[in-house]
Amino acid sequence: MSDLFGDTAQVPASTPENAPLADKLRPTKLDEVIGQEHLTGADGAIGRMVAAGKLSSMILWGPPGTGKTSIARLLADAVDMHYKPISAVFSGVADLKKAFAEAEAMARTGKQTLLFVDEIHRFNRAQQDGFLPFVESGVVTLVGATTENPSFELNAALLSRTQVMVLKRLDAAALATLLTRAEAILERPLPVTDDARSALIYTADGDGRFLLNQAETLFTIHIENPLDPQAMAALLQRRMPVYDKDREGHYNLISALHKSLRGSDPQAALYWMARMLVAGEEPLYVLRRLVRFASEDIGLADPQALVQCLAAKQAYEFLGSPEGEVAIVQACLYLATAPKSNAAYNAQKSAWKMARDTGSLMPPAHILNAPTKLMKDIGYGVGYAYDHDSAEGFSGANYWPDAVTPTALYQPVERGFERKIIERLQYWDRLRARNTDPDTQ
Repeated sequence: MSDLFGDTAQVPASTPENAPLADKLRPTKLDEVIGQEHLTGADGAIGRMVAAGKLSSMILWGPPGTGKTSIARLLADAVDMHYKPISAVFSGVADLKKAFAEAEAMARTGKQTLLFVDEIHRFNRAQQDGFLPFVESGVVTLVGATTENPSFELNAALLSRTQVMVLKRLDAAALATLLTRAEAILERPLPVTDDARSALIYTADGDGRFLLNQAETLFTIHIENPLDPQAMAALLQRRMPVYDKDREGHYNLISALHKSLRGSDPQAALYWMARMLVAGEEPLYVLRRLVRFASEDIGLADPQALVQCLAAKQAYEFLGSPEGEVAIVQACLYLATAPKSNAAYNAQKSAWKMARDTGSLMPPAHILNAPTKLMKDIGYGVGYAYDHDSAEGFSGANYWPDAVTPTALYQPVERGFERKIIERLQYWDRLRARNTDPDTQ
């Protein structure tokens, strides 16, 4: 594990004495960046660019407090470029024009500009398009930072001209290193017990900046005896897990829940569902996804799965939170432990495709009703076999359009209730063969 603020990190001479701890510990070289060595190391994409002395435009995508701003600033220093930072939160079209004009002036002096745009996803589509001619002409090398999925938040044209660099959330070892660096620079230990130290790292949830801000609070308070987890919790507000209900975190967690259910892991499914609900997700959204899963991934392998989910929705609406949430848990566990089949889902896709491909073919005349004389005269209903008149309650008649070959759109699996359905289908196939081939009778 390399250090975000490595053993040799020094406070820049220009850093004010009263600067926040996070600023005092900012890395001064790329190899001091912690937790992102897959990008900044010698074999990483950014490391290779720096070694070659030429940067490509890029988007730094990662959680808060993982070093995006520090990396951008250090990149400019590493390849001797003019560093121009702007924030999409506080900037508009006029600020962009000014930045581009400044970059053009620098280019005339032979100095290239690294334009760092923090929260780049905050710019609308038209503003993002404004970057294109300056990126294409090489007036600026664009480095954008975002916590949101670029696939959803950035123009395709801008993405095609940049490389997306994915930063990782900081793990426990990286966060522990930050605390060690903070203690070294302040020349005193953090006034907490070992258990409290571990709890502090856990509540940072991968965010180095948040961790240092919490540590700074502890350093500035006069504490006679090291704080245990309970005493520390009384001083610090616990950070809520990163989860934006309409953005990337939302889709990541619902995907994790869905795939855990599909993989028949009730423990993991319950964990991911709890992550969503504890972070403030709307319970009815979770229930909608469970209902969908019941049909898509279980179907007729266990017909009760859909019933359980709809019952959970009704129970939740009746009881409300928190009492009704146990009904959602019951539905989640039922789905995770039910036999799985996507046969109904596949049947839907196959049927929809076949319907589009075959257009408006008429049903065979023998299964059409004939309420008028004309319809009877042209053959509607002629030869229809009423299934209940047969001994088995099954006529084996053809119900497909005359121009379509009967096709097995629904293919049940050998799991759960669908085993019984396979037996029924095979039984009807035998009757159908017997009714259409006298030699088999």
